[in-house]
Amino acid sequence: MTAPERPYAEVIGDPIAQSKSPKIHNFWLEKLGIEAAYRAAHVTPEQLPAYLAERRQDPMWRGCNVTMPHKQAIIPLLDRIEAPADQIGAVNTVLAGVGGGSAAGLMGTNTDASGFLEPLRADLAQTHYFRMARIIGTGGAARAIISALANEGFTLVVAGRDPAKARALLDELAPKGEHHTAPLAHFAEATDFAFDDREGCLDLIVNATSLGMAGQPPLPFDWSHAPPRAIAYDIVTAPLDTPLLQTARASGHRTIDGLSMLIGQAAIAFERFFGAAPPREHDAQLRALLTQ
Repeated sequence: MTAPERPYAEVIGDPIAQSKSPKIHNFWLEKLGIEAAYRAAHVTPEQLPAYLAERRQDPMWRGCNVTMPHKQAIIPLLDRIEAPADQIGAVNTVLAGVGGGSAAGLMGTNTDASGFLEPLRADLAQTHYFRMARIIGTGGAARAIISALANEGFTLVVAGRDPAKARALLDELAPKGEHHTAPLAHFAEATDFAFDDREGCLDLIVNATSLGMAGQPPLPFDWSHAPPRAIAYDIVTAPLDTPLLQTARASGHRTIDGLSMLIGQAAIAFERFFGAAPPREHDAQLRALLTQ
Protein backbone atom coordinates (compact mmCIF):
# COMPACT_ATOMS: atom_id res chain seq x y z
CA MET A 1 0.00 0.00 0.00
CA THR A 2 1.41 3.37 -1.03
CA ALA A 3 1.70 5.88 1.82
CA PRO A 4 0.02 9.28 1.43
CA GLU A 5 2.13 12.31 0.55
CA ARG A 6 1.01 13.99 3.75
CA PRO A 7 1.26 13.04 7.42
CA TYR A 8 -0.92 10.12 8.38
CA ALA A 9 -1.72 7.73 11.19
CA GLU A 10 -3.75 4.55 11.13
CA VAL A 11 -5.36 1.80 13.13
CA ILE A 12 -4.16 -1.78 12.80
CA GLY A 13 -5.82 -5.02 13.75
CA ASP A 14 -7.11 -8.38 12.58
CA PRO A 15 -9.95 -7.94 11.68
CA ILE A 16 -10.11 -4.17 11.16
CA ALA A 17 -13.06 -3.39 8.87
CA GLN A 18 -15.34 -2.76 11.86
CA SER A 19 -13.13 -0.03 13.35
CA LYS A 20 -14.73 3.39 13.86
CA SER A 21 -11.35 5.07 14.45
CA PRO A 22 -10.92 6.40 10.87
CA LYS A 23 -14.28 8.18 11.05
CA ILE A 24 -13.37 9.73 14.40
CA HIS A 25 -9.90 10.98 13.48
CA ASN A 26 -10.81 12.15 9.99
CA PHE A 27 -13.82 14.03 11.40
CA TRP A 28 -11.49 15.94 13.73
CA LEU A 29 -8.88 16.51 11.01
CA GLU A 30 -11.54 18.02 8.77
CA LYS A 31 -12.94 20.23 11.53
CA LEU A 32 -9.48 21.57 12.33
CA GLY A 33 -8.40 21.94 8.69
CA ILE A 34 -5.30 19.80 9.27
CA GLU A 35 -3.70 18.42 6.11
CA ALA A 36 -3.29 14.86 7.30
CA ALA A 37 -5.06 11.52 7.03
CA TYR A 38 -6.07 8.57 9.18
CA ARG A 39 -6.87 5.15 7.80
CA ALA A 40 -7.31 1.49 8.71
CA ALA A 41 -4.74 -1.18 7.88
CA HIS A 42 -5.44 -4.89 8.09
CA VAL A 43 -2.38 -6.44 9.74
CA THR A 44 -2.32 -10.11 10.70
CA PRO A 45 -0.12 -11.37 13.57
CA GLU A 46 2.32 -12.78 11.03
CA GLN A 47 2.57 -9.43 9.24
CA LEU A 48 3.10 -7.30 12.37
CA PRO A 49 6.96 -7.26 12.41
CA ALA A 50 7.17 -6.42 8.70
CA TYR A 51 4.49 -3.74 9.04
CA LEU A 52 6.45 -1.93 11.76
CA ALA A 53 9.74 -2.31 9.90
CA GLU A 54 8.20 -0.70 6.82
CA ARG A 55 6.53 2.13 8.74
CA ARG A 56 9.78 2.99 10.54
CA GLN A 57 11.14 4.08 7.15
CA ASP A 58 8.15 6.28 6.27
CA PRO A 59 8.69 9.93 7.30
CA MET A 60 4.98 10.69 6.84
CA TRP A 61 3.82 8.05 9.33
CA ARG A 62 2.93 9.50 12.73
CA GLY A 63 2.00 6.22 14.39
CA CYS A 64 -0.92 3.90 14.83
CA ASN A 65 -3.65 2.78 17.13
CA VAL A 66 -3.56 -0.91 17.95
CA THR A 67 -6.55 -3.21 18.31
CA MET A 68 -6.82 -6.91 18.95
CA PRO A 69 -4.99 -9.17 18.66
CA HIS A 70 -1.84 -7.01 18.76
CA LYS A 71 -2.02 -5.04 22.02
CA GLN A 72 0.45 -7.29 23.83
CA ALA A 73 2.26 -8.90 20.90
CA ILE A 74 3.48 -5.51 19.67
CA ILE A 75 5.36 -4.65 22.87
CA PRO A 76 8.67 -6.46 22.15
CA LEU A 77 8.76 -4.89 18.68
CA LEU A 78 8.89 -1.32 20.06
CA ASP A 79 11.83 0.70 21.33
CA ARG A 80 10.24 1.78 24.59
CA ILE A 81 6.99 1.80 26.51
CA GLU A 82 5.65 4.69 28.57
CA ALA A 83 3.17 4.79 31.43
CA PRO A 84 0.49 3.58 31.80
CA ALA A 85 1.13 0.97 29.09
CA ASP A 86 4.03 -0.48 31.09
CA GLN A 87 1.77 -1.03 34.11
CA ILE A 88 -1.20 -2.26 32.07
CA GLY A 89 0.95 -4.58 29.97
CA ALA A 90 -0.83 -3.59 26.76
CA VAL A 91 -0.25 -0.98 24.05
CA ASN A 92 -3.08 0.60 22.08
CA THR A 93 -1.11 3.51 20.57
CA VAL A 94 2.31 3.59 18.89
CA LEU A 95 4.05 6.94 18.36
CA ALA A 96 6.69 7.37 15.65
CA GLY A 97 9.89 9.37 15.76
CA VAL A 98 10.01 9.66 19.54
CA GLY A 99 13.34 11.00 20.77
CA GLY A 100 14.39 12.80 17.59
CA GLY A 101 17.55 12.50 15.55
CA SER A 102 19.42 9.21 15.46
CA ALA A 103 17.74 8.15 18.72
CA ALA A 104 14.24 8.37 17.24
CA GLY A 105 12.20 5.22 17.61
CA LEU A 106 8.79 3.78 18.26
CA MET A 107 7.14 4.28 21.64
CA GLY A 108 4.11 2.43 22.90
CA THR A 109 1.53 3.98 25.15
CA ASN A 110 -2.01 3.24 26.28
CA THR A 111 -4.94 5.64 26.05
CA ASP A 112 -7.63 3.05 26.90
CA ALA A 113 -7.42 3.64 30.65
CA SER A 114 -7.85 7.42 30.42
CA GLY A 115 -10.50 7.02 27.73
CA PHE A 116 -12.46 4.65 29.94
CA LEU A 117 -12.34 7.06 32.87
CA GLU A 118 -13.30 10.17 30.89
CA PRO A 119 -17.11 9.90 31.28
CA LEU A 120 -16.63 9.15 34.99
CA ARG A 121 -14.52 12.23 35.78
CA ALA A 122 -17.35 14.15 37.45
CA ASP A 123 -18.10 11.16 39.66
CA LEU A 124 -14.44 10.57 40.49
CA ALA A 125 -14.02 14.20 41.52
CA GLN A 126 -16.36 13.53 44.44
CA THR A 127 -15.39 11.95 47.75
CA HIS A 128 -16.91 8.54 48.45
CA TYR A 129 -17.04 6.30 51.48
CA PHE A 130 -16.45 3.31 49.24
CA ARG A 131 -15.94 2.54 45.57
CA MET A 132 -16.63 -0.87 44.03
CA ALA A 133 -16.62 -2.09 40.42
CA ARG A 134 -17.87 -5.39 39.11
CA ILE A 135 -15.92 -5.97 35.89
CA ILE A 136 -17.07 -8.68 33.49
CA GLY A 137 -14.24 -9.90 31.29
CA THR A 138 -10.57 -10.83 31.41
CA GLY A 139 -9.36 -9.83 27.93
CA GLY A 140 -7.22 -6.97 26.64
CA ALA A 141 -9.76 -4.24 27.38
CA ALA A 142 -10.22 -5.53 30.91
CA ARG A 143 -6.50 -5.03 31.61
CA ALA A 144 -6.75 -1.26 31.09
CA ILE A 145 -10.03 -1.03 33.00
CA ILE A 146 -8.75 -3.01 35.99
CA SER A 147 -5.62 -0.87 36.18
CA ALA A 148 -7.54 2.40 35.80
CA LEU A 149 -10.13 1.62 38.46
CA ALA A 150 -7.61 0.21 40.93
CA ASN A 151 -5.68 3.48 40.65
CA GLU A 152 -8.90 5.36 41.45
CA GLY A 153 -9.41 3.50 44.71
CA PHE A 154 -12.00 0.93 43.65
CA THR A 155 -12.41 -2.47 45.22
CA LEU A 156 -12.80 -4.81 42.25
CA VAL A 157 -14.73 -7.97 41.51
CA VAL A 158 -13.55 -9.46 38.21
CA ALA A 159 -15.70 -12.15 36.62
CA GLY A 160 -14.75 -14.35 33.70
CA ARG A 161 -15.11 -17.83 32.31
CA ASP A 162 -11.81 -18.69 34.01
CA PRO A 163 -11.65 -17.30 37.58
CA ALA A 164 -7.97 -18.29 37.76
CA LYS A 165 -7.22 -15.89 34.89
CA ALA A 166 -9.21 -13.19 36.67
CA ARG A 167 -7.14 -13.73 39.83
CA ALA A 168 -3.91 -13.59 37.83
CA LEU A 169 -4.97 -10.25 36.33
CA LEU A 170 -5.75 -8.82 39.75
CA ASP A 171 -2.47 -10.07 41.20
CA GLU A 172 -0.58 -8.45 38.32
CA LEU A 173 -2.48 -5.19 37.86
CA ALA A 174 -3.96 -4.45 41.30
CA PRO A 175 -1.83 -6.31 43.85
CA LYS A 176 -2.40 -3.91 46.76
CA GLY A 177 -6.18 -4.11 47.10
CA GLU A 178 -8.50 -6.70 48.61
CA HIS A 179 -10.09 -7.63 45.32
CA HIS A 180 -12.22 -10.63 44.37
CA THR A 181 -13.03 -12.93 41.47
CA ALA A 182 -16.16 -14.76 40.39
CA PRO A 183 -17.16 -17.12 37.59
CA LEU A 184 -19.08 -15.48 34.77
CA ALA A 185 -22.17 -17.49 35.65
CA HIS A 186 -22.27 -15.95 39.14
CA PHE A 187 -23.88 -12.74 37.88
CA ALA A 188 -26.31 -14.53 35.53
CA GLU A 189 -28.46 -15.92 38.34
CA ALA A 190 -30.65 -13.77 40.57
CA THR A 191 -29.53 -13.06 44.13
CA ASP A 192 -31.51 -12.12 47.21
CA PHE A 193 -28.58 -10.20 48.71
CA ALA A 194 -29.92 -7.16 50.56
CA PHE A 195 -27.89 -4.09 49.57
CA ASP A 196 -28.05 -0.98 51.66
CA ASP A 197 -28.89 2.21 49.76
CA ARG A 198 -25.16 2.87 49.09
CA GLU A 199 -25.54 6.61 49.60
CA GLY A 200 -22.11 8.20 49.42
CA CYS A 201 -20.67 5.22 47.51
CA LEU A 202 -19.75 4.76 43.84
CA ASP A 203 -20.63 1.43 42.21
CA LEU A 204 -19.95 0.37 38.63
CA ILE A 205 -21.02 -2.59 36.53
CA VAL A 206 -18.65 -2.86 33.54
CA ASN A 207 -18.97 -5.11 30.53
CA ALA A 208 -15.43 -5.50 29.19
CA THR A 209 -16.32 -8.43 26.91
CA SER A 210 -17.69 -8.67 23.37
CA LEU A 211 -20.94 -10.18 24.68
CA GLY A 212 -23.84 -8.06 23.49
CA MET A 213 -22.03 -7.10 20.29
CA ALA A 214 -23.81 -7.73 16.99
CA GLY A 215 -23.51 -11.43 16.25
CA GLN A 216 -22.75 -12.30 19.87
CA PRO A 217 -25.16 -13.45 22.58
CA PRO A 218 -26.05 -10.86 25.23
CA LEU A 219 -24.10 -10.68 28.46
CA PRO A 220 -25.98 -12.72 31.08
CA PHE A 221 -26.32 -10.32 34.02
CA ASP A 222 -29.12 -10.19 36.57
CA TRP A 223 -29.55 -6.68 37.98
CA SER A 224 -30.25 -8.00 41.45
CA HIS A 225 -26.43 -8.05 41.71
CA ALA A 226 -26.21 -4.27 41.24
CA PRO A 227 -26.43 -1.98 44.27
CA PRO A 228 -28.81 0.98 44.18
CA ARG A 229 -27.42 3.90 42.12
CA ALA A 230 -24.87 1.66 40.37
CA ILE A 231 -23.72 2.87 36.95
CA ALA A 232 -23.82 0.44 34.01
CA TYR A 233 -20.91 0.88 31.58
CA ASP A 234 -20.71 -1.23 28.43
CA ILE A 235 -17.67 -0.83 26.16
CA VAL A 236 -19.41 -2.51 23.18
CA THR A 237 -20.02 -0.01 20.34
CA ALA A 238 -22.09 -2.04 17.86
CA PRO A 239 -24.88 -1.90 18.75
CA LEU A 240 -24.47 1.19 20.86
CA ASP A 241 -27.53 0.49 22.99
CA THR A 242 -26.76 -3.06 24.10
CA PRO A 243 -29.16 -5.44 25.85
CA LEU A 244 -27.16 -4.85 29.05
CA LEU A 245 -27.74 -1.10 28.91
CA GLN A 246 -31.40 -1.57 28.07
CA THR A 247 -32.01 -3.82 31.06
CA ALA A 248 -29.95 -1.50 33.26
CA ARG A 249 -32.18 1.46 32.43
CA ALA A 250 -35.27 -0.67 32.99
CA SER A 251 -33.87 -1.43 36.46
CA GLY A 252 -33.35 2.27 37.19
CA HIS A 253 -29.60 2.52 36.61
CA ARG A 254 -27.63 5.24 34.87
CA THR A 255 -25.80 4.02 31.76
CA ILE A 256 -22.62 4.84 29.81
CA ASP A 257 -22.17 3.49 26.29
CA GLY A 258 -19.09 2.31 24.45
CA LEU A 259 -18.64 5.43 22.33
CA SER A 260 -17.71 7.34 25.48
CA MET A 261 -14.56 5.27 25.95
CA LEU A 262 -13.84 5.03 22.22
CA ILE A 263 -13.98 8.79 21.66
CA GLY A 264 -12.13 9.51 24.91
CA GLN A 265 -9.17 7.27 24.10
CA ALA A 266 -9.09 8.50 20.49
CA ALA A 267 -8.89 12.12 21.64
CA ILE A 268 -5.68 11.46 23.55
CA ALA A 269 -4.10 9.61 20.65
CA PHE A 270 -5.17 12.29 18.14
CA GLU A 271 -3.28 15.01 20.01
CA ARG A 272 -0.17 12.83 20.16
CA PHE A 273 -0.36 12.04 16.43
CA PHE A 274 -1.23 15.46 15.04
CA GLY A 275 -0.16 17.97 17.70
CA ALA A 276 -3.58 19.55 18.19
CA ALA A 277 -6.41 18.95 20.64
CA PRO A 278 -9.50 17.52 18.94
CA PRO A 279 -12.56 19.81 18.79
CA ARG A 280 -14.68 18.10 21.44
CA GLU A 281 -17.40 20.74 21.14
CA HIS A 282 -18.56 18.72 18.13
CA ASP A 283 -19.00 15.43 20.05
CA ALA A 284 -22.75 15.34 19.43
CA GLN A 285 -22.21 15.61 15.69
CA LEU A 286 -19.47 12.97 15.83
CA ARG A 287 -21.74 10.59 17.72
CA ALA A 288 -24.44 11.07 15.11
CA LEU A 289 -21.92 10.26 12.37
CA LEU A 290 -20.76 7.10 14.14
CA THR A 291 -24.27 5.78 14.66
CA GLN A 292 -25.55 6.26 11.09
